[in-house]
Amino acid sequence: MAPAQRCRLCRQTFFCGRGHVYSRKHQRQLKEALERLLPQVEAARKAIRAAQVERYVPEHERCCWCLCCGCEVREHLSHGNLTVLYGGLLEHLASPEHKKATNKFWWENKAEIQMKEKFLVTPQDYVRFKKSMVKGLDSYEEKEDEVIKEMAAQIREVEQSRQEVVRSVLEPQAVPDPEEGSSAPRSWKGMNSQVASSSQQPSNLDLPPAPELDWMETGPSLTFIGHQDIPGVGNIHSEEKQKLKKLPPDRVGANFDHSSRTSAGWLPSFGRVWNNGRRWQSRHQFKTEAAAMKKQSHTEKS
Repeated sequence: MAPAQRCRLCRQTFFCGRGHVYSRKHQRQLKEALERLLPQVEAARKAIRAAQVERYVPEHERCCWCLCCGCEVREHLSHGNLTVLYGGLLEHLASPEHKKATNKFWWENKAEIQMKEKFLVTPQDYVRFKKSMVKGLDSYEEKEDEVIKEMAAQIREVEQSRQEVVRSVLEPQAVPDPEEGSSAPRSWKGMNSQVASSSQQPSNLDLPPAPELDWMETGPSLTFIGHQDIPGVGNIHSEEKQKLKKLPPDRVGANFDHSSRTSAGWLPSFGRVWNNGRRWQSRHQFKTEAAAMKKQSHTEKS
């Protein structure tokens, strides 16, 4: 009995030895696997004569499975912010390791000899691809230069239009001359200086008489008797003064000295209200009065 062998394409274990590779199932699986890889290889072979260079995007990190080598291979070749389409796959197909693995795969699986050349890239083709890649890089740089020039032209147009708008706003406008009555153009700066000078010096112009209104008609003259303080009308300070006038004059704290300075510890500690001084003065005053009252009580008892 032949030893057990594992087929990677069929994913099964067989005991018939080398006879399995000639079976219909194995040949069908081999053909389907090669057909899945063939479109990518053909697209890569088309890039040999006309290499395409594009700006790098995350999709360019895509990989494909090499059936002959049994490993993943990057399709595109990226460097910095540029990507050469199918550069990675062509580099792999032209490598000696891939050629050796392809010959071994074809011999082990008994694939068609005519298809083997489609999965190989000769060194001459790879050199041709390098030359086309240089041309592709040059054309890409030219396109980028054209795009930059177009963007620069657009920026210049926008800047020019902006300057025209600013210039139109800052240009002197026509202002009527009050002396001559003509519409000679004057700048805003001159107008402002004229207004400033007229506000400082009296004008000698002969102005037309102002029209007389109804309320300006002659009549009995009025006598000014001074400003009257109307109760209930005024600011917040006048209202406070009105409230204080209604309070009794001999109330506690009425003669408090508001001009004295107070510290953070201004509150009394003996339940007293003082008119002036500091807290420590109130404390000494309290002790003095308490001693006097105590002495007076002793004298009365005796």
